[in-house]
Amino acid sequence: MTDSKRRGRLAAASALLGGVLVLTACSGGDADASGSGNGDTSQASVDEAAAKKSSEAQITITPKDGSANASINNSAAVTVSKGTLTGVTMTTQDGKPVAGQLSADNKSWKPSTPLERSTTYKVAAEAKDSEGRIAHENASFTTVSPANSFIGTFTPDNGSTVGVGMPVSINFDKAITNKAAVQKGITVSSSSGQEVACHWFNANRMDCRPEDYWKEGSTVTLKLALDGVQGASGVYGVQQKTVTFHIGRNQVSYVDAQTKQMKVTQDGKVVKTIPISAGSPDNKTYEGRMVVSEKFKQTRMNGATVGFTDDDGKGEYDIKDVPHAMRLTTSGTFIHGNYWGAPSVFGSANTSHGCVGLRDAKGANDPSTPAAWFYNNTLIGDVVVVQNTGDKTVSPDNGLNGWNMDWAQWKAGSAV
Repeated sequence: MTDSKRRGRLAAASALLGGVLVLTACSGGDADASGSGNGDTSQASVDEAAAKKSSEAQITITPKDGSANASINNSAAVTVSKGTLTGVTMTTQDGKPVAGQLSADNKSWKPSTPLERSTTYKVAAEAKDSEGRIAHENASFTTVSPANSFIGTFTPDNGSTVGVGMPVSINFDKAITNKAAVQKGITVSSSSGQEVACHWFNANRMDCRPEDYWKEGSTVTLKLALDGVQGASGVYGVQQKTVTFHIGRNQVSYVDAQTKQMKVTQDGKVVKTIPISAGSPDNKTYEGRMVVSEKFKQTRMNGATVGFTDDDGKGEYDIKDVPHAMRLTTSGTFIHGNYWGAPSVFGSANTSHGCVGLRDAKGANDPSTPAAWFYNNTLIGDVVVVQNTGDKTVSPDNGLNGWNMDWAQWKAGSAV
């Protein structure tokens, strides 16, 4: 035998041996010595039978199982592919059920209301495929905590009718350091088409308004899309809502501390002139454009709460039933009824501690008094312009009084 033939036969034998070894390695340890392959066929049959019994429905629960800091608005949902949902239950950790809504095609489910913060929820879902085979999926997640989230308290209220001077004012319960991101998540628009700009007074407050007063009869829409927006390190927004309010007639009132008269205008025309008594020379009333932010048919006014105290530390005045009171500043300036002053004071002398007083009757039940008329014809958001007091102009952030800042200054306070 030649050397070349011998090498050829050895190679062939090696190839054959290698093939046997490979076949043996792939056949599994349970194969019998004869190599009949009965074990392989048996396992394949089992796998095929199991595959036929398994549902093709694929259930997805969000947030993922074990998630923390989940949104209270949009994160919770159950969806299915290659099948339809046959049941979804969602409960708090202590078993309280959460109402939800299944879609018309039975392909998705979501809670009907926003979730609570700092709460652990459990979700169990069931679905079936086209063959009626059932699939199950479970998950648990925890929503964002108050410490890791912020909300904004806003004014005016949804559905309200307000005066032309009413800004949108939002006060956040956490200091906002990422102002641009938060501002981008807030839009304010008017049916009048007026440009609206927002101004940050500090890290917790942002107000929005047009250059001039709102157009009467217009509708203003505030949209908060803050869910998941990072307002500061480790602090995220949770609000997602739309608010609309209506602008009423255009009423602006002008208080003149020199003439001691107030002229009430609607659409620029004087509809009533009312004698007033403004702040005394020692306690002058702020000047400037002020917006009515609250109304009280009767309220208590105690001088001690705004720094007017006597030698004993008691308030220089404490009137428990001030009638027809309308707030103009956070610091305590009101335009209100006065039943304790002589009728001759109004229109002739400035005697108050800084408020604007109108003649009234005790009990606030006499509709014929000037104060009652003004109260009944005033909306939250109406403007009261105070002039000729000799005092400084009210600070734009003291109440809803951003109108005392010109348009360029106002827009300079925007973060975007």
